Amino acid sequence: MKKFLVPTDFSDTSKNAARFAVQAVANDQDATIILYNLHDLVAAGSDGSLLTETENDRMIVLTEALNNLKAELIALAPQAKIEIVAEAGSSLVDNLDRYVRHHGIDLVVMGITGATRLEQIFMGSNTLNLVDKGICPVMIIPPDATYHPIKNIALASDLKEVETTTPVAPIKAVLKLFNASLHVVNVDSEHYVDITDEYKAERVKLEKMFSGYNPEFYFIRQYDFQEAISQFSIDRAIDAIVIVPKRNSFLSGLFKTSHTKRLAYHSHIPIVAIHE
Repeated sequence: MKKFLVPTDFSDTSKNAARFAVQAVANDQDATIILYNLHDLVAAGSDGSLLTETENDRMIVLTEALNNLKAELIALAPQAKIEIVAEAGSSLVDNLDRYVRHHGIDLVVMGITGATRLEQIFMGSNTLNLVDKGICPVMIIPPDATYHPIKNIALASDLKEVETTTPVAPIKAVLKLFNASLHVVNVDSEHYVDITDEYKAERVKLEKMFSGYNPEFYFIRQYDFQEAISQFSIDRAIDAIVIVPKRNSFLSGLFKTSHTKRLAYHSHIPIVAIHE
């Protein structure tokens, strides 16, 4: 059974991520969507005073809201299997970490928005902090993304020490989830007419690691990573991009660097983050 966890705060961004997820598995009877909401343990008024609303009252309201969202999604994809979960807690990322580990989640699907600075801080930080945890693959859905089948997935790779830095099993799992083709793309401002022997050797290793998927390889000489990946995605009809945040390397803190933040916030197609 494939399990997709979709956190929601009932914002337009999170609802769009839920719509994307449910359409992705609409006809897959082996997949389940889990709509997840976390609310604060203690509710407080704008002046800091405690509200009279009880925990039970809040759970009733949130369960109703989750059921309403579920009904909306069922109308969109009648065959989809959807469950709802409402929990109380103080940290969304920590609660999701625990839930993913205890329930065997295959993929977390979250929205991200950059409409305002405040939204980037709130929604963006939760999404990227979950990515940083590296518990399981996280699919980031752009706020304006509309669903279409994921047939072509690009893996952005620096082609360095691929045998020890490429999470083969999780990437294969994502490819299997969507029955997608694999396209490996390397962006490097230092590329010249010929690819170096080192790059060629790493390519051969990746070909063996993903031998069952017949990956295609692309080398792009360009300084702006985000621009290169975006244009590549358009040119090659890429439906999702896999990025591997690496520790202690050129890509360490991948989602904390300016150009990759731009990719996360401004990509028009989903990004799947998988830790090495």
